[in-house]
Amino acid sequence: MTRASEPSRRTILAAAAAAATAAGTAGPAAAATPTARPTKASPSLVDYRAWTSYADWRSGTAQGVRALAGLRPGLVIATPAGRTDYTDPHTGKSATWEYAAWASPAHRLAVPATELVASWNAHTPAGTWLQVELKGTYSDGTNTPWYVMGRWAAGDQDIRRSSVDGQSDGRSDIWTDTFAIADPASGLRLVSYRLRLTLYRTPGTRITPTVWRLGAMGSDVPDRFTVPASTPGLAEELIVPRYSQEIHKGQYPEYDNGGEAWCSPTSSQMIIEYWGRRLTPEQLSWVNPAYADPQVCHAARFTYDHQYQGCGNWPFNAAYAATFKDLQAVVTRLSSLTDLETLIAAGIPAITSQSFLKEELTGAGYGTAGHLMTVIGFTADGDVITNDPASPSDEAVRRVYRRREFENIWLRTKRYNASGKVASGTGGVCYLYFPARPTSRQRKALAAVGVR
Repeated sequence: MTRASEPSRRTILAAAAAAATAAGTAGPAAAATPTARPTKASPSLVDYRAWTSYADWRSGTAQGVRALAGLRPGLVIATPAGRTDYTDPHTGKSATWEYAAWASPAHRLAVPATELVASWNAHTPAGTWLQVELKGTYSDGTNTPWYVMGRWAAGDQDIRRSSVDGQSDGRSDIWTDTFAIADPASGLRLVSYRLRLTLYRTPGTRITPTVWRLGAMGSDVPDRFTVPASTPGLAEELIVPRYSQEIHKGQYPEYDNGGEAWCSPTSSQMIIEYWGRRLTPEQLSWVNPAYADPQVCHAARFTYDHQYQGCGNWPFNAAYAATFKDLQAVVTRLSSLTDLETLIAAGIPAITSQSFLKEELTGAGYGTAGHLMTVIGFTADGDVITNDPASPSDEAVRRVYRRREFENIWLRTKRYNASGKVASGTGGVCYLYFPARPTSRQRKALAAVGVR
């Protein structure tokens, strides 16, 4: 959780705009029988597109990469296109890397976008890493530069995973993990884009990253302080492990001030374990054995963005989840709580991003400039059942929040902060983690919310 007293990158993004004017199973059992089964999601202002199939990887422009067929098609280095030097800005270490690259075909957005967030699923063994870039076309026919959306590795022994600051062409900017039109009120929009993937490895070796999913969520969510209320349609609760970020206060402060700011990795770890994935004792051997829930410490370390200096980079959390066997993960936006009901009915919990004042969410007991929590179900009255990591203990993590309050703080794009100034809301951002081979029911639920 980002403390309310500290401005988040979302607050900064809103201020800038204002100044300009996983193995296929049905999932663990639910705790209750649903009273309804939503089958259609709300109309969306979001376009999510991903490249995942063998045909997808065979499309686009390739330099030294090869598409893999099979149950989980992917992209790997075949014959490197060349060598390049990279100096890690966070360690000062310089090294030479072989590289290969792939660029997607242009994707025309169904929703001309003011914002775009890329996400990816990959395996990067020691001695490898990857970079994701975006180049788009504006509604006036001109193009953006190639923007770096992330430099990423699952581990931290080769490079420090990092977003890249200071990227702008005066018409759009990159804010950590988010492409944003600088002045949405001007009418300028992103109408299409390409993604470029560069794979790196130690020269002279045969190791390679493998990428299974590369995609982006473009959206044009209107400015709004309030959102329409949805009608309750489901009573069901999924049994999801409960972890508190608060019990980790002071632990490993080099990773975003310790547990106090670990809402995102804590939420990620809960959903990863819901799907039955676990870290091994060897993976956790670096954690102080006196610490409870060492897997939360691990998640913080391996989602940490060394440029942002935090664990809340949305794509880095999704990429971390996808390092677990046969899990997929995406970052997207949803349109209403009906969308969440559709997913819960199929056994898929979601991680939502929201910001609010203490008095705006009854029972929370805190306010925040940015916080992630896990939605695991709905009561018979339609209220939202969450696993909220900003709780004093694991036992206290399960919280029930009023439907109308939760829906508004999650879906709005504008709000007033504790100083009475206009600040940002995420407009329905969420992480979805699910099996690499989802069941038919899960596929239908994901497709209903725009994820394929």
